[in-house]
Amino acid sequence: MSAMALRSLNLPGLGTKYEFETEKGDMVAIFFTKSGLIQMYTLQKGCRTPSAAEMTPVEARRLGNILTGAIIEADQESVEIAFSALADLRITIHTFYVPKSVTGKTIEELQIRAKTGATIIAVCRNDKNIINPPPAFAFEAGDAALVIGESDQIKRFEREIMVD
Repeated sequence: MSAMALRSLNLPGLGTKYEFETEKGDMVAIFFTKSGLIQMYTLQKGCRTPSAAEMTPVEARRLGNILTGAIIEADQESVEIAFSALADLRITIHTFYVPKSVTGKTIEELQIRAKTGATIIAVCRNDKNIINPPPAFAFEAGDAALVIGESDQIKRFEREIMVD
């Protein structure tokens, strides 16, 4: 196999294996099993024994994000993405449940972007998603808002807008 050429092999009943050789002659193989786990093997040039790691699909996606420079860190209600190719830009996406103090008010009336720099990118209402709600959108009890911005903008949004 030539360096950097990707080869795939379907293994009936087991899964699919992808492998390539690096310019230095190291081998990398990724195996997607039928059970849903992902196995990664590396074999350094000149070595006889490969190293292996087994990952869940979520762990494999995280590794892919790291390798492409889009690093994602998540907790229960928030995801932070770092883009190393964009001067280490870090963006946070956070879910907030709308407090009573916000119910009945519009995005424009709350002056969300002007006060915090954050942007409402979606609202979930009664199990339906409203993507990019307009400035005249009024919040109702039970709404969940998806907010995007830099970490300090999200903190300002929480401190200034989500006050009950």
